[in-house]
Amino acid sequence: MSEAAIAKKQSIVEEVTAKFNDAASVVIADYRGLTVAEVTELRKQLREAGVEMKVIKNSILSRAAKAAGLEGLDEVFTGPTAIAFSNEDVVAPAKIIDEFASKAKALEIKGGVIEGKVASVEEINALAKLPSREGLLSMLLSVLQAPVRNVAYAVKAVADKKEEEAA
Repeated sequence: MSEAAIAKKQSIVEEVTAKFNDAASVVIADYRGLTVAEVTELRKQLREAGVEMKVIKNSILSRAAKAAGLEGLDEVFTGPTAIAFSNEDVVAPAKIIDEFASKAKALEIKGGVIEGKVASVEEINALAKLPSREGLLSMLLSVLQAPVRNVAYAVKAVADKKEEEAA
């Protein structure tokens, strides 16, 4: 192999290593059997959520994972591998790929990385079942509003009772 080809592959490994290090979460999937239209739709959905999906050779992924200090991913780097990197939302790639896989049975999650730790298929699926960030924030807001709402109801009930007694 020429030195130029080796240098190019090394730069790709370094780029993918940086993506592993910077990512909040990574989902690795087998996309064998998806049509071009399905892959395009999946990429579109991921892009809209700020997630980058790439198809990278397994040997490069394996070297990049080792360089990033992620041990135990070698067994998932077999067959056609699509990898989704999310730098912001930890849940987004798992949720989108899991929902897409429920419609397109050919798509299969093989594993991933959550906040720098290697995650199994079960952990990625559990992450996919979590509510979105907006959903979690609305749940938190309703929990925080409940005591204030209860006080308001109590004050209104006292005011209504006083009004009835005065009448």
